[in-house]
Amino acid sequence: QAVKRMSTDNGGAGGAIVNISSGAAIIGAPGSGVLYAASKGAVNSFSTGLAQEVVRQGIRVNTVAPGLTETDMTRDGLAKRAPATPLGRAGNPEEIAQGIMFLLSDEASYISCANLRVSGGKP
Repeated sequence: QAVKRMSTDNGGAGGAIVNISSGAAIIGAPGSGVLYAASKGAVNSFSTGLAQEVVRQGIRVNTVAPGLTETDMTRDGLAKRAPATPLGRAGNPEEIAQGIMFLLSDEASYISCANLRVSGGKP
């Protein structure tokens, strides 16, 4: 429904959609989060396909794939896992939000079908 409202074909102004993925979609998260990784891989695939379907209607679709981030979900293993990040720390939710806001902004008007890693340098 949102895509229909945004579509320039239907009188909309176009727009941007950002879906949230995860670095786990790339590495597979063996041993602990294979199902989670698979679900985020599906988000990547969906976003890529949708981006190609709606780009000519003035709609950009991208994903943001956060790396290790300080959340309730990661709190228990944070001290052990953060040093393995190239920047040596976990990100905070505000840093992830900055990547999202950039992709939603006019400054990213030529970016579509991209997966932005906000990961402290970790692939």
